[in-house]
Amino acid sequence: MALPTYASPVERVWHYAFHIICALIFLFLIAPILVIIPLSFNVEPYFTFTSGMLAFDPEAYSLRWYRDFINNPQWIHSIENSVFIGIASTILATVLGTVAALGLSRPEMPFRNLFMGILLSPMIVPLIISAAGMYFFYSNIHLAQTHLGIILAHTALGTPFVVITVTATLVGFDHSLTRAAASLGADPTTTFFKIIMPLILPGVVSGALFAFITSFDEVVVVLFLAGFDQRTIPRQMWAGIREQISPTILAVATLLVLISIMLLATVELLRRRSVRIRGIVE
Repeated sequence: MALPTYASPVERVWHYAFHIICALIFLFLIAPILVIIPLSFNVEPYFTFTSGMLAFDPEAYSLRWYRDFINNPQWIHSIENSVFIGIASTILATVLGTVAALGLSRPEMPFRNLFMGILLSPMIVPLIISAAGMYFFYSNIHLAQTHLGIILAHTALGTPFVVITVTATLVGFDHSLTRAAASLGADPTTTFFKIIMPLILPGVVSGALFAFITSFDEVVVVLFLAGFDQRTIPRQMWAGIREQISPTILAVATLLVLISIMLLATVELLRRRSVRIRGIVE
């Protein structure tokens, strides 16, 4: 927002000071990421900046650790697991979260606040407690150390994000559209796919992306439930830190950061599209 021409000197000082404070906070938050990215190009097997890197010597930089990542079968196996588990859990979380949000958005829904609290509890309860509970529960039904068990666990963690985003989209939903569709003879299925779904689609996709990011980056539940065959990328990174310190982890972390940035940028574009559709001026 531009500073108005009639602003007083004090308001001008505060305007620029506020921007500087925000920039410093942003730098503080992303500083660990900014350190990881150049270190992933270190030609030496160290987690620190060498004298050659500080002097910007081209010989001190290399794609060595990215090649090691691509040529390592354990990392490739972890990527396959992460993608498969992430996509499967995202589909389940999106379907369940959307259905739950549609039900919770109806004013006649009984105990709406109670059900909302239960659905959002995976975001509130410490993850270590949820992981321990899932471990004992899935062990009793023989789903521990299986892909299905991890998919169901990640679905439980991702569903609250879908519920929140779809519920927020439904806040300004005009229910007179559904009543008009019903009065014109449309059945509930047609009304949902032709009227409701196009309007809430940005919220659904945003929730799905958040659910995918949650599954793709999650490590605590995987530590409890996964065996060797179910290792995901975060689990492989954890094992790499404990078993052998290799800068390959930094290369993988850099790639994950880039993926997260792209997904979050997509979420922001969808949010702006939703705002334009609803006619809200920011």
